[in-house]
Amino acid sequence: MSVVPVSPDAGSAHGRALILGRFAPYRIVALGHAISGRLARAYADENLTIPEWRVLAVVAQADALAARDVVGKTPMDKMTVSRAVASLEGKGVIVRLQSESDRRVNMLSLSKPGRALFDRVAVLALGFEDELLAGLSKDERAAFDQLLAKLEAREKQSDAD
Repeated sequence: MSVVPVSPDAGSAHGRALILGRFAPYRIVALGHAISGRLARAYADENLTIPEWRVLAVVAQADALAARDVVGKTPMDKMTVSRAVASLEGKGVIVRLQSESDRRVNMLSLSKPGRALFDRVAVLALGFEDELLAGLSKDERAAFDQLLAKLEAREKQSDAD
């Protein structure tokens, strides 16, 4: 184990100390985790895990989607997505078909029961969102949405650099 010397100023940036409860990245992740857990309880009766719901929601947005593209559209790693896809396929919710243009690519789409499941859970999810944002005025909701979009765009730009 190596020890790296820390300068006396290492705990501050521009005269600020890092206090975890005020650190924006930590707060965003903690809030997201808490919200995701509460939402999961809302659809627990549908026998879905959080990764399964995320995959189901992404696949529902397209007629057919390459399995590899699901990873890029969710905050999950390849293995978690793969397990969720396999589980949903086993439940008869997702069907996997070989791409007509590239035989190496598997395309995912919802089965008829999968579409019905998504539609049921989407109603719960939208109701949950309404409840979550109920404490915000119309202007605050618009500002919140703009701020999220701005942070997302900045993060995408950072990834591209």
